[in-house]
Parts: sequence; structure tokens; C-alpha cells
Amino acid sequence: MSISDLSREAVGAALAEFEVRHAGETGSRRAAVAIALGTDVDGATACLLTVRPAKMRAHPGQFALPGGAVDAGETVVEAAIRELGEELGVEANPTDVVGRLDDYVTRSGYVITPIVLWIGERLRTTEPNPAEVAFVLRPTMVEVDAEPRFISIPESDKPVIQWPFRAHLIHAPTGAIVYQFREVVLHRRHTRIDQLEQPVFAWR
Repeated sequence: MSISDLSREAVGAALAEFEVRHAGETGSRRAAVAIALGTDVDGATACLLTVRPAKMRAHPGQFALPGGAVDAGETVVEAAIRELGEELGVEANPTDVVGRLDDYVTRSGYVITPIVLWIGERLRTTEPNPAEVAFVLRPTMVEVDAEPRFISIPESDKPVIQWPFRAHLIHAPTGAIVYQFREVVLHRRHTRIDQLEQPVFAWR
């Protein structure tokens, strides 16, 4: 099977082989994002990606996976599913979960847990919440498989990752999480992302 028509079973098998790394107690606030996979109208496997409204207080205009802070009493899975519904109107449940990736600790004080879900044809019918989403995009697995760029900055010893997506360069945390998904699921390479830096503008 090629990556263009990746199946739920193939994704689950790749994630089952991966030993997830947890951030532990860092004092940072917990957050979760959904890597929501399914089949687009042309039958290709794709995921959901959003662009945040320019008027948002936090990270305006940036590309993001659906997600947000974990509420009191929630699990990371529950938070990812809730945020997918609140941002994009996509109903999901725990049976849609096929795995997770490493926690990513951000400069702004969050520990982000990526939850991988298979939503099938629900990928095609989203109802974006305009308060949180300006645009919805559906990157195919071929687009996810783009070779990333790594650049140096004087403010950090860690490389800054840039995921080339269409005419854009998407940075961490989104770029780092998508990169790990690419490595683990598309190539079965157990690559870590804790050594990847965010650009300085995202440190706030």
C-alpha cells in the first residue's frame, strides 16, 4: 500500500510498534492536538489542518492541528476529541483513536500530546468555528511526506524545524508533530522531536 491511500490498519500497526515518550511532570499546562486522518473526496488519505484567525490573541494566523488546553478532569484523548468537535464540528469518539505520539514541550509553557484518530469520510465535512478557525486544509500524505528543513538560530543550540507545505514553512510545534508522524507512520523510523526548537516569535 502506498502512502497516498494509507489505511487505518497501517497507521495503527506503525503506532503500535512505537514506544511513546511522555514529558512527565514539568509544571507546564497540558494540551492535546488531534491528528485526524481520513479519506478525501478523491480517495487519498489526508489529515485536517487549520489556520488560526488573524485576530486571535494567541498565535494569530498560524497553522495548527485541531486542539487546545486539557480541561480539569479531562484526559488528553477526551480533550483532543472535544477540540476537534469545537473547532471543526467533527464528531469523534475513543474508538476512533489509533495511537499517539511523543509529548512536545513548548516555549510558551504547554506540554502537547498528539492523539492520532481515524475519522474516515468525516474528514470531508467540517463546520469550522469562525472564532477559532479561519481556514481548513486537508494535507494529503504525499504532502505530509515533504522533506523538512532544519535551520540554526543564535538563541538556541537546537535546530528549528520547518515543514514545507504548499507555499508555506510551518514551524514547531505543528511542524515537529507532523514530522514525527511522517517518520513513525510513513517510514517506520522512530524519530524523536524533543530536540527540535520553535522559532523565537513562537516563544511567547
